[in-house]
Amino acid sequence: MQRACTGIGVHSVKICSRRSPHVHCWPSTGLRQGTMRAMKRISGGYRALVVDDEVPLAKVVASYLEREHFEVSVAHNGQDAVRLAREIDPDVVVLDLALPGIDGLEACRQLRTFSDAYVVMLTARDTEMDTIIGLSVGADDYVTKPFSPRELVARIRAMLRRPRTVSASEDAAAVPEQPPPRIFGSLRIDVAGRQVFVDADPIILTRTEFDVLAALSARPGVVFSRRQLLDAVWTESWVGNEHLVDVHIGHLRRKLGDDPADPRYVTTVRGVGYRMGSGQ
Repeated sequence: MQRACTGIGVHSVKICSRRSPHVHCWPSTGLRQGTMRAMKRISGGYRALVVDDEVPLAKVVASYLEREHFEVSVAHNGQDAVRLAREIDPDVVVLDLALPGIDGLEACRQLRTFSDAYVVMLTARDTEMDTIIGLSVGADDYVTKPFSPRELVARIRAMLRRPRTVSASEDAAAVPEQPPPRIFGSLRIDVAGRQVFVDADPIILTRTEFDVLAALSARPGVVFSRRQLLDAVWTESWVGNEHLVDVHIGHLRRKLGDDPADPRYVTTVRGVGYRMGSGQ
């Protein structure tokens, strides 16, 4: 049983898995002024789905997100997670791997058939292969237990700060003219509309996959290192395994029909990183 941490409002909590079921606390200096004001309110704000079969852990994560004015739903198994995701259309899903019924990997696969929500895998499995497997089914980030809920929320905020299409409520006069589509052979990228086509066929990408492609295509003559792509897409505050980039590049190539041995759209520059191909 997870042991509750007293004074959760004034402590930072580090949570371990059930295999190491301790909750560690240390003094906190408190949330910075304006952090919560910077987040959207529940009305028209962000929706989060927290999925973990450890009820105390799920409650702690949910409470931290609620303090940041997320509207939070909680599920404790994979089937309920998929059902709830269809009902509430979350902006972000915090998803444990070790779930009863269908596990987190299968839940993520099912989520990706209908949702472009950001998915953060939360698990005690911490090997590089576990990370790659988790990302390969469509997760955007991977956090291992033990973890700090504050760091988790900070990483979620960083993902949600990525540029999106302009809100309809914004002043139309202030909206800049939409840029023309970016064309690379048979590939057309509509950045403003966040749409991608190959030979006029629409290609369904996750938010992160699109952001990686948009970053590469914005400067097609430039070779991006993994770190530069992480800074451009995940923001400079992101820390973690840089091979996250390789996994999303692999997803892009597969969905675009790009042969890694003879790529047209995303080219590997050995020992350096990636650049946009000509499409030829």
